[in-house]
Amino acid sequence: MQGGRTAAIVGGGPAGLIAAERLSAAGARVTVYDRMPSLARKLLIAGRGGLNLTHAEPFEAFAARYGAARDWLRPMLEAHPPAALVAWAEGLGQAMFTGSSGRVFPKAMKASPLLRAWLARLAAQGVTLKTRHAWRGWDGEGALVFAAPEGEVRVRADATLLALGGASWPKLGSDGAWTPLLAARGVLLAPLRPANMGIDIAWSAPMRALAGTPLKNVTLAACGFEARGEAVATAYGLEGGAVYPLSAAIRDAVAAEGRAALTIDLRPGMEAGDLARRLEARSGASIATRLRKAGFSKLEAALLREGAGRELPQDAAALAAAAKAVRLDVHGVEGLARAISSAGGVSRHALDGRLMLAALPGVFAAGEMLDWEAPTGGYLLQACFATGLAAAEGMRAYLRAR
Repeated sequence: MQGGRTAAIVGGGPAGLIAAERLSAAGARVTVYDRMPSLARKLLIAGRGGLNLTHAEPFEAFAARYGAARDWLRPMLEAHPPAALVAWAEGLGQAMFTGSSGRVFPKAMKASPLLRAWLARLAAQGVTLKTRHAWRGWDGEGALVFAAPEGEVRVRADATLLALGGASWPKLGSDGAWTPLLAARGVLLAPLRPANMGIDIAWSAPMRALAGTPLKNVTLAACGFEARGEAVATAYGLEGGAVYPLSAAIRDAVAAEGRAALTIDLRPGMEAGDLARRLEARSGASIATRLRKAGFSKLEAALLREGAGRELPQDAAALAAAAKAVRLDVHGVEGLARAISSAGGVSRHALDGRLMLAALPGVFAAGEMLDWEAPTGGYLLQACFATGLAAAEGMRAYLRAR
């Protein structure tokens, strides 16, 4: 890039760091600013669960996971697809593997080795990293303003990328504090909402006593969506891998109607007739004994009673039907502080095709602060990387034109 143009990247998560890598490789002088003491904290937390980097399912199914944002994100996902992200990670010395579910992980099953190699690459490319720099907007002359340990810092750059994250897990750095700064500049925003979060159910005391107990191999259905997997009972309701794919639809239904209906199939791999035969009464055995002998855990038995209003049917067929369709009322969802990700943010209508803010020429945006959402399973990180790279390409074009 002629002239050694300068690029300021505000936010040191995946979207900001991948943009820094691309821009510095093209010859720009890049500085990354982050308000936390260290970079990519949410990436490291994700790594505790193995760092599900992306997903290997066919592209059409993959793109569909982004719901209403699918058509908008599609060109960026096609330009920077899952296979390219896997190759990038392998280029950092991280061997990858695809699990039986199609989820793609580093063989190390954590984020720290990848992040160390990535930061070393950025350093080798001349990227400057400045932590403990909290962005405070712009001054009257258009310079970026940061609150830093040494006091207020003002920065001028030829192009700026905002990659500040959404508002989930604010203690890790993405607190949504940027929203009033952009709104004041005329940037169109959608309200930030929790995504991939737990759901709230008014449990009875026996259910609350089982908080922390896993619920394995079940199918959950709500609002026309269905997901199979595991969940965990909490004091407030349910969370986990089978809950998160339904949580956005549940969130919207609760917002519109005050509640949502949830159905749990406790034995999705078994026909009702086969289950009824296992539950047949033998020599006057109690329902609790029949459930235990049929392999039902304490949590599953408690859920059955919760759905039936405490009194379970004696008839085996009716008991099996109840186990195949435990019906519960959801009255709320967990907030942003406990959500894995967030929905809302910078509207696609506020951006041009290069991810530059129409109201702020030379300022681009990428990552979770854009208005899109997706379930867990590798889709969140993939879109953060893809939008970060798309913004970097947009910045290169902008800087070349200047």
